[in-house]
Amino acid sequence: MYAVIMAGGSGTRFWPRSRESKSKQFLNIIGRKTLFEQTLDRFSPLVGRDNLYVVAKAGQKSQFRPFSSRIPRSHFIWEPMGKDTAPCIGLAAVVLDRSEPDAVMAVTPADHLILDLPRFRKSILAAAQLAREQDSFVTLGIVPDRPATGYGYIQIDGSQGSFYGVEAFKVKTFAEKPNAETAAMFLASGDFVWNSGIFVFRTSVYLKAVEEFLPDLYDGLSEIRGALDKRGYVRAVQRVYRQIRSISIDFGIMEKAANVLCVRGDFRWSDLGSWEQVHKLSEKDAKGNAVSGDAVLVDTTQSYVHTDGGVVAVLGLDRVVVVQEKNVTLVCRMDRSEDVKQVVERLKRKKLDSYT
Repeated sequence: MYAVIMAGGSGTRFWPRSRESKSKQFLNIIGRKTLFEQTLDRFSPLVGRDNLYVVAKAGQKSQFRPFSSRIPRSHFIWEPMGKDTAPCIGLAAVVLDRSEPDAVMAVTPADHLILDLPRFRKSILAAAQLAREQDSFVTLGIVPDRPATGYGYIQIDGSQGSFYGVEAFKVKTFAEKPNAETAAMFLASGDFVWNSGIFVFRTSVYLKAVEEFLPDLYDGLSEIRGALDKRGYVRAVQRVYRQIRSISIDFGIMEKAANVLCVRGDFRWSDLGSWEQVHKLSEKDAKGNAVSGDAVLVDTTQSYVHTDGGVVAVLGLDRVVVVQEKNVTLVCRMDRSEDVKQVVERLKRKKLDSYT
């Protein structure tokens, strides 16, 4: 089995800690290690150093240099620009298929938080066994503990048996992020799990689906395949990426394919999509405040405060986010923390790129 880590994201929702020069996966948001390091730690025992691959944007090369001892240099696959997950995974599939046709690949984002590693690894091993034995896509579905509206859902139907102590199911349908009422119905039914965005399949199964559902992308990947190990490889990738459209594996393939299975992961998982989620997962004091760095909080409750230097003081506020990083400070209501990316967009429009 190979692990392919998708690490090209920027994570603008974690501005100002996440910048153009330091993406979300390189932050130690929860714990001492960065999210990327935690992802490496999750998969290294499963696949070994020689079977780890990373797909990221070429402009991020300098951010990955500290990890060169953990991943072979030739196992970094560079995209000229982000075109969402379907092309990203396709590029990795072409590279892997060259050296080991029909390889089993586990595809994972680089910036998620996963606790209870033994259970997680059993889920991956179960998915790998299913992918190896069947012409199927296997996704990890997370057992929900609340009616969350910020995640996509998967409806499961019909047990396929137990593997490594983890139950597998046929996927009936995918559902987009629901409203609160629909999320409560999903939770009550017991038929829905959260879509983790972690997939396991054989390279041949993925490339065959791309040929069927995304023929333009398949043509581009075929051109790249023909340029592998040749002098014109980088130019071929750049040319193809300029032409292909951005599309996710969920929209492009998973929602169309008939051969989709799901292993039900019963472990704590979060895609860490906002400062509010970080607050929920962080250790808090008696008043519900989570603090990182030197801060003084007076008559303040249920808030998240981070500073990388100096002191932050918060007086008489409830449910706020305050993040001070270098020359930038963010202050927002907790329930607006998912909208931080709008601030980054506004800064770019004002040509204040040095702060993004």
